[in-house]
Amino acid sequence: MISVYIFAAFLAIMSVITFALYSSDKKKAKQGQRRIPEKTLLLFSFFGGAIGGFLAMQIKRHKTKAEHWYFTVVNLLGVAWQVAVLVVLLIFRPF
Repeated sequence: MISVYIFAAFLAIMSVITFALYSSDKKKAKQGQRRIPEKTLLLFSFFGGAIGGFLAMQIKRHKTKAEHWYFTVVNLLGVAWQVAVLVVLLIFRPF
């Protein structure tokens, strides 16, 4: 069974990467450069980096307009399943 520490480390690393991706995309948007595809940002958020994605949305004020509502939904769904897995790993961890 996967260790809670390994999964937590995975989530932390993915969150840092996702935060960096959102930050980079915001910078590129301001400079008029080629952007990171929304699909990439959403996939990183959902598959491990939801906390980093959500924090980047709040701190960098990126993808927070009403027409980007799906970023909030994907990040919240990501946080929900990632926290749920952590809770399950904590409850059923071998002693």
